[in-house]
Amino acid sequence: MKLATYKDGSRDGQLVVVSRDLSTAHYATGIANTLQQALDDWNFIAPQLQDLYVTLNHGKARHSFNFDPRLCAAPLPRAFQWADGSAYINHVELVRRARGAEVPTSFYTDPLMYQGGSDDLLGACDPVVVPSEAMGIDFEAEIAVVTGDVPMGADADAALAGVRLLMLANDVSLRNLIPNELAKGFGFFQSKPATAFSPVAVTPDELGDAWQGGRVHLTVQSTWNGRKVGMCDAGPDMTFHFGQLIAHICKTRRVRAGSIVGSGTVSNPGVAQDGRMDWPKGYSCIAEKRAIETIQDGAPKTEYMKFGDTIRIEMKGKDGQSIFGAIDQEIAPLNAG
Repeated sequence: MKLATYKDGSRDGQLVVVSRDLSTAHYATGIANTLQQALDDWNFIAPQLQDLYVTLNHGKARHSFNFDPRLCAAPLPRAFQWADGSAYINHVELVRRARGAEVPTSFYTDPLMYQGGSDDLLGACDPVVVPSEAMGIDFEAEIAVVTGDVPMGADADAALAGVRLLMLANDVSLRNLIPNELAKGFGFFQSKPATAFSPVAVTPDELGDAWQGGRVHLTVQSTWNGRKVGMCDAGPDMTFHFGQLIAHICKTRRVRAGSIVGSGTVSNPGVAQDGRMDWPKGYSCIAEKRAIETIQDGAPKTEYMKFGDTIRIEMKGKDGQSIFGAIDQEIAPLNAG
């Protein structure tokens, strides 16, 4: 099934069930008021939401209305946890190679992960507000999962069984702030502003056989200022699947229902062509494009995002239909207007 959260002036919004084709929706009032409420009692509430979903898809829901992604908050407008991994090692290899650094061997067996801010998550059509263009504004097209409760010590298989929903994410980075923050030895903070999520979160069964082994075997499309720059395959090059990422968290603590875990930037390796490397599937963040330019030409040419730029992130199923709806955002200055 497909779920979204409509803005209603409250902090957590109003849960709605959305039809498979994203055309209509129905408030979940009487079943669960918010998505977090549904996640807290998933085994009892999810079947009721599924019944409403079936009724909606059959066109028999009496109080359905046209679905509008512009009215959506993030599916979880605030979450108990937002932990983002870096599961695509190709991305790590490119960025580190561009600055002349080797990838430690441990990175291939132990996932990278940071703890992001989860108190203020953006809707798919909310602007990305940044104090200054000089901060190096970058998008990052990712996949994320929402979990149920997962116990401490859970292995990858048990952790994967804790996945309740999947979403797309734009994990915005302020690249020019990152070096100084990392130099402090305490990780990202100011360089990672609010993350945006797709209008709709979906249960794994909605992906059919594209959901295999904790990976989504479909294409993440990134369109920057109307130009498609990324058609990256999210499946085969994901070094650590979502079960492994969740188990990484569970090594020393429990994961509670409503936690969000991200994949990191979706990335595919290049292909040798005429003595150079070509990246036919493009890129899911500007930093990767700049790394490729540095490796091949000695310096980056592509600039980071400017105020007024737009970014659209979407994933379509094998039938060509949008699965999650699109993240469609504009970069805006602080105190605009």
